[in-house]
Amino acid sequence: MILIDTVYQKVLAIANKEQRGYITPQEFNLFANQAQMEIFEQYFYDINQFKRTPGNSTEYSDPVDILEEKISAFEKFKIATTGSSNNTTLPSDVYRLGTVFYNNGTNSIVVEKVSNKEIQIMNQTDLYKPTEKRPVYTRTSATKIVIYPTSATPSFSTSTLNCNNIAKPATPNWTYTVVVGKALHNSTASDIQDFELHASEEERLVLKILQLAGVSIKDNFLSQAASAAENSNIQQEKQ
Repeated sequence: MILIDTVYQKVLAIANKEQRGYITPQEFNLFANQAQMEIFEQYFYDINQFKRTPGNSTEYSDPVDILEEKISAFEKFKIATTGSSNNTTLPSDVYRLGTVFYNNGTNSIVVEKVSNKEIQIMNQTDLYKPTEKRPVYTRTSATKIVIYPTSATPSFSTSTLNCNNIAKPATPNWTYTVVVGKALHNSTASDIQDFELHASEEERLVLKILQLAGVSIKDNFLSQAASAAENSNIQQEKQ
């Protein structure tokens, strides 16, 4: 967890140091969400890349272990889906869907993912048709999946279908009140939302937000300086 006001104050201090332009709270919140999601998405790309190269045996510096630790805070297990039939809705915060399970009252059965083309072929052959003991699903949208066979005992429902997933970070929100024309942080607002990324990402968040702010206020120096600093950090992490 990273306090959003800490990041906000650092961003303003750097951006305003040489009177390069003012970043409004609304702009900051937009930049903050975009920065958080860019960093979060990069985890999955990086972990794929690092797994292609040999790791190291040092307990706290293996890059794959570090990334998995950062992602682990967003992992959820056996979260119920919603729906009363084989058309079911995934949890609202799903970012990456993991294993889907069907609980038949005795066992928790893994539901295998197949493509729309594969399910058409499977349903044409009795030998390969999905069964209650060997169910499958297709992904029809970002929030919906369809389970096959179309019915089962016990029936497909919120109580029998669940999944593992990686949740999307909550949208950061710097809350404020205006006093004498100046926005002041309101830490007791009901809709305040800090960054949910690992504490080590604070500097990267500041730099990414400054990049976006530099583009917004048409300050190439600010954007380029922030980009250079971030690239330096990334190269250091990869060494």
